[in-house]
Amino acid sequence: MTSRVVAALLIGLLAVVQAQLWLGRGSVGDVAQMQRKLDEQKANNALAQQANERLSAEVRDLREGLETVEEKARGELGMVKPNEIYVQIVK
Repeated sequence: MTSRVVAALLIGLLAVVQAQLWLGRGSVGDVAQMQRKLDEQKANNALAQQANERLSAEVRDLREGLETVEEKARGELGMVKPNEIYVQIVK
């Protein structure tokens, strides 16, 4: 009699654990859904990172490009900005 009660109790506990595994919070389906969301977010983050890198490169090119143009204009054409004094030293 007691072995049947113990066996029934163990089968009941096993059923509860299985139900939690398949249907409850943190179940197999729930974990799979969260993994899909995580993969999707990682893909979105990678795209955003590429866009950020592209924009950073564009800003860097614009800054360096303007500095190069200004340097050439100052050296070759004698460009002077407002409120600057141009001094040329000849050796």
